Amino acid sequence: MFDGGHTAILLSIGIGMIALTILINVSGMVIWLNLLARRLEYHASQNTEPNLFRAILSTVIVLLIIHMIQAFLWAVLYLTLPGRSGLDNLHDAFYFSVITITTLGYGDITLNEQWRLLSGLESMIGIIVFGMSTAMIYAVVQKCWMYRHRSHAGSA
Repeated sequence: MFDGGHTAILLSIGIGMIALTILINVSGMVIWLNLLARRLEYHASQNTEPNLFRAILSTVIVLLIIHMIQAFLWAVLYLTLPGRSGLDNLHDAFYFSVITITTLGYGDITLNEQWRLLSGLESMIGIIVFGMSTAMIYAVVQKCWMYRHRSHAGSA
């Protein structure tokens, strides 16, 4: 049975979590890109070649940490829902959140019926933040490649 009041509460909670997820994603990306840009500028000023492998690997690791933080916060939400969500401990809640935010969705653990809309919202934002991460990795590769070719052109 449809309960408009409960749905409004779920959407409010979900939109708040979506906003927090985006804030964490964008903040983490901006901080990391600024650090990486300084490193690339240093290499350019020293006329040395940046380590492309290290830049890409460290970017992927930073993004994975950001996504784990996001999944952890969704897991904490699931554990704090009134009337319990169907998740009994942090391990299960974190596992469920990781499976949900990545849109893998095994279905071996699910939220109680009254809270399941939240898992759909987590999946929706997961698609977006992982898309942003993919774009960022591409941008880092492109920027490193540009610096690499610039340093080779300067030495030719």
